[in-house]
Amino acid sequence: MPFPSMGCNARMSEAAVAMWQWTDRFGLCPTPEIHEQVRQARPELWASLIYPAAELADLTLFCEWTVWSFVVDDMFDDGPQGRDPARCEEVIVRLIAVIDGKTAPAGPLEYALSDLWQRICSNRSAGWTKVFRRDTSGWLWTYYTEAADRASGHVPEVEDFMHHRRDAIAMRGFLDLYEIPARIDLPEAVRNLSGFIALRNAATDHIALYNDICSTQKEQEVGYYHNSVCLIQHHRGCSLQEAFEVANDMLAVYIERIQKAERQLTSQLKSIGAGSNVLANVDQCVHDYRMLVRGDFDYHLRAERYQTSRHDALPSHSRA
Repeated sequence: MPFPSMGCNARMSEAAVAMWQWTDRFGLCPTPEIHEQVRQARPELWASLIYPAAELADLTLFCEWTVWSFVVDDMFDDGPQGRDPARCEEVIVRLIAVIDGKTAPAGPLEYALSDLWQRICSNRSAGWTKVFRRDTSGWLWTYYTEAADRASGHVPEVEDFMHHRRDAIAMRGFLDLYEIPARIDLPEAVRNLSGFIALRNAATDHIALYNDICSTQKEQEVGYYHNSVCLIQHHRGCSLQEAFEVANDMLAVYIERIQKAERQLTSQLKSIGAGSNVLANVDQCVHDYRMLVRGDFDYHLRAERYQTSRHDALPSHSRA
């Protein structure tokens, strides 16, 4: 892992207290089993590792967005909503309608989302909000894709699945959130530069694959095959360890793509004559995106949820 660790946000404990109070207020963890499952995921650790310099108010907000995302993910991955396309569609359509203000929230998940959306998007531009809405809805609809796959017995090809995972891992939204504590709002022109798009894709690809590596054992136990390692093993007819080795090699490629995209973006910014303010803001985003990749690496080694996973399968190049 070539990107240095920035450590953990010193305000994590305070943010965690506020996060759990918020979670309890909205009833997001209605049973002891769900509460324990979320606790083991340590959403406050995730947010504190990827936003190590955020002020307490921002960090608390990001912790709450993280815990909401984890609850949604577990609901679709482990619950009946993720196995019945019709039920899955109904949930997603309602969540997006809440985001768009087209329906009044009903139930803990929708009320919590409504609260989060208003707070996250306050004081943000229409352009930024549009991007965040696109990335959030894109993530939510991936659960429908997977529900339909399960219902039809379709097993996706690895390349197709990795493209799907760019949205399914939900990282695009977390990349967007970096602009809040930085108090920046990138121009739409910058967001459409191929170097910027490639950078976000490469960072997201690395995080998605790394999560799959760390989650393989858990997901095999419950018969969840929407996992890159499982699909590599299935389509190549190889052993699990051989599939891990293929995935590890892919991780190294994604790191190289991040670095290549950074150089590409620098060249493109120069060619379009970007001003000093834009250059500074993009530089901040590049720094933050690296921080996300490194923070995600550190998180998977520390969160209790992943301690039973095959850490012997983690790539040696990432043990820095």
